[in-house]
This record gives sequence, structure tokens and C-alpha cells, in this order.
Amino acid sequence: MNADEKTGFSGTISQFVSFLLGDEEYGVDISLVHEIIRFPEITHVPQMPEFIDGVINLRGRVIPVMNLRKKFGFQEVERDNKQRIIVVEIEQKVTGVIVDGVSEVLDIESGRIDEAPAMGTRVNTDFIKGMAKLNDERLMILLNIEKILTSEEIVKLAAATSKEASAGETGVEATA
Repeated sequence: MNADEKTGFSGTISQFVSFLLGDEEYGVDISLVHEIIRFPEITHVPQMPEFIDGVINLRGRVIPVMNLRKKFGFQEVERDNKQRIIVVEIEQKVTGVIVDGVSEVLDIESGRIDEAPAMGTRVNTDFIKGMAKLNDERLMILLNIEKILTSEEIVKLAAATSKEASAGETGVEATA
């Protein structure tokens, strides 16, 4: 199996939205990105996984917001004006992903993308789609955003956002 078959990239060029978490650069397939927004007010929801900061109202639609720093086990930082929420689709569910900053949209040739390195059996790297070699020294971790959450986490998110949406429509606060 060649690298194109393992990473799922075929054709000559793919586009990725690049973003930062700390000093590391990540990329997500642009076709999964709905939009990139500044921080609105986040409503905290009880009994969510630790890495879910809450939900936001995006033009009348309640969507969960995942803190990628928390999900990856990175140290938290204070909010600043560079941080953004990338609105993506995960398992046919629109979700916000908090990142430290959005850099640019990159066109990357499939020949510059290698499969994710093996990290042993104890480390789950299913959410890493590949490693893009941008130049001799610069690497970008390409995320398979649809595999960031476990099935259990997706169910919890769906339940919480449907409760929040129902509460918003009736004016009654949702309980968990």
C-alpha cells in the first residue's frame, strides 16, 4: 500500500486550513470547515467531557465547542484575541473547535504527505491523517477531525446540545 492509499489522499493537491496549538502547526481538510469565527459567549453545560467548554449560539443553531488543547492534554492558556473557533463537521454534527490561532489555507501536494508515524499500541493516532512536509524544516500534523471524538463522546455531545436547544426554544433551562 502506498502513502496515498494509507493517508486517504489521492490526486495532486489538497487544501488544508492550518492552525496553531502552542508551537505546533496542525491542518484540517478545508472541505470539513464551515467557517472560522471569533469567540462568542460560551454557555457551559454540566456533565460534559472535560475538553468540551460548552455550547454557542451560531445564528440560531446550538453547537458544542471543543477545546483542542484540553482534548490533546496540553496546558491551558488564557483566552486572547488570536484564538478562534473553527466550525467543522464531525460525524454529521456541526461542532466548534477552539484553536490558538488560524494561519492560512495551504495547497499541499499529495507527495508531500506521509502517513502518521507509529507510536506503539498504547497511543491512539487514528485522528492523525498524516504529516505534511511543508519545507525542509516545517512539518504540519494533518488531523482527521472526524476521528477526534470517541463514539461515547459524540453521543454525550448530541444529548447535551439537543437539551440546550430545547431549553432555548422553550425559555426553560435544561437540566442534565
